[in-house]
Amino acid sequence: MPSHVVNVVVAGLGGQGAIKASDILADVAFRAGLDVKKAEVHGMSQRGGSVTSDVRFGPHVESPMIAPGEADFLVVLAPSEVEVTRPLLKAGGVLIPPDLVDEKALPNRKSLNVALLGALSRHLDLPEALWLEAVKAALPPQLHAVNEKAFQLGRDAAVRTK
Repeated sequence: MPSHVVNVVVAGLGGQGAIKASDILADVAFRAGLDVKKAEVHGMSQRGGSVTSDVRFGPHVESPMIAPGEADFLVVLAPSEVEVTRPLLKAGGVLIPPDLVDEKALPNRKSLNVALLGALSRHLDLPEALWLEAVKAALPPQLHAVNEKAFQLGRDAAVRTK
């Protein structure tokens, strides 16, 4: 478990599942017994518009907002948002770009958000079982199998790039 506050920004376009991904991440940290704060920053109301969501977790978190240049991890769902959101990442932070996972390998292209969470999970000291519980809790049963596969594809992709 992290002994310090971890800052993660999830970015994408409206309708891609950036908010859902940040909800799942927040749930994983909560299930791990950590203090969690989350904020959707902008763009939620417009389908196709830019969306970012900040998730902060650790032993004690004061604010839900992540200042520019302070994100430990930046998970980006849309290629067009990589350069737009890169300034949020701190020096030495980890970018998890949308092309890390081959969308053609996904059982459902809408599960890219969960696949990229799988990649993120390789970088965080949070049990894999909690990730899978949170994914199942966030989605209807008919989507569990495809999203578990997507999560594993992301975990596998992260291992290949480390």
